Amino acid sequence: MMGLGIALILCALGVLLIAIILRQRSGLPWARVVSTDVGETRTLTRPLFSARLGLTGKPDYILQQGDYLIPVEVKPHRRAPQPYPSDLMQLAAYLVLLEETTGVAPPYGLLRYAEETFSLRYTPAVRAEVLATLTEMRDLLSAVDVARNHDDAARCRGCGFRSQCEDALV
Repeated sequence: MMGLGIALILCALGVLLIAIILRQRSGLPWARVVSTDVGETRTLTRPLFSARLGLTGKPDYILQQGDYLIPVEVKPHRRAPQPYPSDLMQLAAYLVLLEETTGVAPPYGLLRYAEETFSLRYTPAVRAEVLATLTEMRDLLSAVDVARNHDDAARCRGCGFRSQCEDALV
């Protein structure tokens, strides 16, 4: 009976060690996960929404560190030495949404790629960039003619309008 107890303790220690190693490799801080929008354990049932800004979004995870909520966006298949600007803007929008919905500005957000975690500090400049981008997007919605970006063959290949586009690269 004592042998079984020791075996269970060793097994529990092994599982704990594996969990610690996996958490360290993830690049994410030790914090309580308060919501998730991935996998079968989704807990964020409603998106974050700001009527004032006309902005809605759902981060993959929201962590709680002390009094702060930290948004985490995960791009599990992306490998890059630097984060893509579009991914940073998506994360920045979540930072703005958390501030708008809770009244507390998060200090930063996290962007997780396959092998790297990037941190984006939430500053007044980041907030201003999100607001300026929202304004630009709204202006483009009412524009009659919008110039398309045809500099990237890979994006062109994945575009849903490629078959009808006169300027298609591929």
